[in-house]
Amino acid sequence: MLFAVLARKAYARNLQYRGSHLLHNAVSAVFGFIYASIWSGLGSDSSLGDYGARGMVGYIAFNQAVLWITQFTTNGLGLEQSVRTGQIAVDLMRPVHLFYQAMSREWGQVWYQFLYKFIPIYVLYMFVFSLQLPQKASVYGWTAIALVAAAYISICMNYLIGIAALWTTESRWLYWLNYSFSMLLSGFFIPLEWLPGWLRTISSFTPYPYLLYYPTRIYMQFEQGTIVLGALLWGIGFTCVCLAVTHAVRRKLEVQGG
Repeated sequence: MLFAVLARKAYARNLQYRGSHLLHNAVSAVFGFIYASIWSGLGSDSSLGDYGARGMVGYIAFNQAVLWITQFTTNGLGLEQSVRTGQIAVDLMRPVHLFYQAMSREWGQVWYQFLYKFIPIYVLYMFVFSLQLPQKASVYGWTAIALVAAAYISICMNYLIGIAALWTTESRWLYWLNYSFSMLLSGFFIPLEWLPGWLRTISSFTPYPYLLYYPTRIYMQFEQGTIVLGALLWGIGFTCVCLAVTHAVRRKLEVQGG
């Protein structure tokens, strides 16, 4: 099965850099400690709504770990680099859909980051902050579904960013624009219900809350698992757009003006 082969190769490639990735984990953990400390300090003077001080620490801890599988995907799925080198022309000639190729490779990356980044970081936080695990098995099931859907949405968004390089030759700015909006509208820095009303309304019309906010709320048992239906709808919509854009690319390909 081609999906398994491409995903496995991407996973194996990342295994070669496990040592250097430990540094990423250390830096990510430090940032999480900083954010958690800030909210702990704020919690000493405020109730922090439904979360409470300990709840906000748990919210930040889970968010910080989830970043690695729903936010820190490959910039443009590597398509921008393929455009620069001309490899994109070869990829489009293969008897496999370009979206399927790029998506399969990225799932290998996501699986690697789940095992070597998400799990170690969250286990560390569990011991340091004495976090409580959910007692219901259904919570883990719904959380897993929400995380898979979030990762897929992120993959689709990065695919569209990467394939934009076929028209602009430089799509890195789109990646950073998407990253900035994501950090603001996904509920990473602050729960969405605490945003100004107009900004909360904007976020509700975007896929960003499904990347961090809703998976975390499901895990913390503040939301029902059925909220993932929204993520599934976004996933279907993004899939249609990705397929349509790839069809347009096949009809007219321009690589660095060639």
